[in-house]
Amino acid sequence: MTDSGIIIVGIGACALARSPVKIKTFGLGSCVGITLYDKRERIGGLVHAMLPSINHARIKDNPLKYTDSGIEYLADEIVKKGSYKKSLEAKLVGGAHMFEHRNMNIGERNIEWARNTLERLEIPIVAEDTGKNYGRTVTFDTSTGNLLIRTILKGDKII
Repeated sequence: MTDSGIIIVGIGACALARSPVKIKTFGLGSCVGITLYDKRERIGGLVHAMLPSINHARIKDNPLKYTDSGIEYLADEIVKKGSYKKSLEAKLVGGAHMFEHRNMNIGERNIEWARNTLERLEIPIVAEDTGKNYGRTVTFDTSTGNLLIRTILKGDKII
């Protein structure tokens, strides 16, 4: 954490915090950023996942690299800090189609795995800004649950 009360999350990593801390990640292209938040307890977290599913991985050394296991890990950690899984709500950002010449559709698959995992865990998605063809930087405010999304050419917005 920095002096400004902002935790920076890298690719294949997550952070969780209580109000008034903010959590930020840069460069969500085909990667997805998923926030989980308990507004009553004002605790939440952000995971920056780069690949859809740990089940399809050859190397499984970091569950936070994968959308499904990253969400599961973050939800479990928030519950350990005093929240209830039924109190959590999710927001999704990223999953862009960044490379026109590629046919792997990593971004679309990341979004699909995030939605399916959250549905299986019975965590509702309350907002999302996904897909398209541009990157995003996000800042998650644990005081409010708001997610500031910044883009280079598409402007900023809060979900």
